Amino acid sequence: MPVLSVWMRDLVISLAISGFIIIFLYQPVKVEGTSMMPGLDDQERIFINKFVYRLEPIERGDIIVFRYPRDPSKSYIKRVIGVAGDRVRIEEGQVYLNGERLREAYVPSRFADDRSYPEVVVPAHSFFLLGDHRTMSDDSRDFGPVDERYIYGKAVFGYWPVGKLGTLR
Repeated sequence: MPVLSVWMRDLVISLAISGFIIIFLYQPVKVEGTSMMPGLDDQERIFINKFVYRLEPIERGDIIVFRYPRDPSKSYIKRVIGVAGDRVRIEEGQVYLNGERLREAYVPSRFADDRSYPEVVVPAHSFFLLGDHRTMSDDSRDFGPVDERYIYGKAVFGYWPVGKLGTLR
């Protein structure tokens, strides 16, 4: 009997630690859709860090997970292009940030589009977000800058499929 009680104790401790990590630090999520291709594919599995933005600010280039502003029951994943105070405009698919053309190596030419978007100044506590697959993305061009209260994690690590195992950029 003592072996069973030790085993149960270890199981309970392991579950408590796992629960703490998933609830407060890292959460596994499944990417649904193609808006972040080629970096993230449909059905790919990743971990998001839910705690990092309590310690550091959200930065341009971060891949974030947020509640869709028009229906907070849905979650989206996009890349941060502009932060509060930035001027963002898009001319024939080319993004300009504070008047400078933005170099976006993560957007292959076959995923670029030729849409334009008038200049917007990103409001305080908000972010301008775009998908990497510009022709297939519902993003800030459609629903505007996203308030920080909708953002709940930073995509940090891909774990499935195994061929894409590693940190996200």
